[in-house]
Amino acid sequence: MAPFPAAHQLNSPAPQECHPLIGLPWFRHPAAQHEIRLSKAVVSYEIKRARRRSIGMVVGVEGLSVRAPKWVSPQDIESALRAKERWICTKLVEQRERAHKQMAARIEWREGAVVPWMGEQLVIVLDARVQGAELGKAPAAGEPALPGVATRVLHVGLPEQAEPEQIRDAVQSWLQREALAHFVARVEHFAPQLDVQVRQVKLSTAKTRWGSASVDGTIRLHWRLVHFSASVIDYVVAHELAHLREMNHSPRFWEVVRSVMPEFDAARDHLRHAVIPD
Repeated sequence: MAPFPAAHQLNSPAPQECHPLIGLPWFRHPAAQHEIRLSKAVVSYEIKRARRRSIGMVVGVEGLSVRAPKWVSPQDIESALRAKERWICTKLVEQRERAHKQMAARIEWREGAVVPWMGEQLVIVLDARVQGAELGKAPAAGEPALPGVATRVLHVGLPEQAEPEQIRDAVQSWLQREALAHFVARVEHFAPQLDVQVRQVKLSTAKTRWGSASVDGTIRLHWRLVHFSASVIDYVVAHELAHLREMNHSPRFWEVVRSVMPEFDAARDHLRHAVIPD
C-alpha cells in the first residue's frame, strides 16, 4: 500500500544490515541459495524450480524469491534480475522500511503502555475495581496537549500482575466495541446522504482490506480502523457505502465518494502509509 522512493541506491533511513565482506546493504532471504550484487546492495535470494514458461520474481517480507523453469540456467536468472534491478531494490527497501515501522508500532502490553485510538493516545492503567475497561475523562477545554503525548486514560479491570495476553485481550475487546459503535454511527450519518440502504454493519479482521460492501447491503469495516483519526474512518465508511451505488472503482465511483467527502485524498494517502499497531 505504501509507495516508497524508487531509490535503488537504497538511501533508506532505516537501519541497514550490511554484508560482512562487501560492506553494502544486504537483503537476505532465509532460504537463499544464490547471491547477486544489484546496484549498491547485495541480494541473497532463493530459486524455486517450477513448471512455468518464464522467470517470476516475488519480493516479500522474507526477501527475494525467484520462480524459474527447470531448463533456465543460473546465468539467465541473473540476467533477468539485472533487468529488473530497479524494481527489485525498490521493493526490498519497501519491505525493510515496513518491517521497521511495524516493529516500532508494536505495543508492549503492560500498565503504562500507549494505544492509539481515534487520533488520540490512550495510556493503559490496570485497576481491578473496574469492570471490563473504562475510558477516563477527556481533558478540560483549553487544557494544553503535547503532540504524541497520551492525554486519555483507559482503566482496565485487571490486577497489576496480569499477563500481557490478558491486557491485550481486554483492551482489544474494548476497542472492538468502540469501533462498532462508531462505525454504525458514521454509516447512519452517510447512508442517507448517498441514498443507500444498509442492512448490517459488521466488524472485519481481513488481512488485506479495510472494508467491503455486499450487494445485500452488508458493510464490513476492519476494527483496527479505530486506531486512526475520525477523518480516516469517515473515508473508509464513505468508500464502502459508495460501493452500494457503484460496485467498481470507476470515475463515477470516486464522484460518489467525493460527494460526501470532498477532501478524501489525505485520508486515502494516510491509509496507504499506515502501519497497524499490534
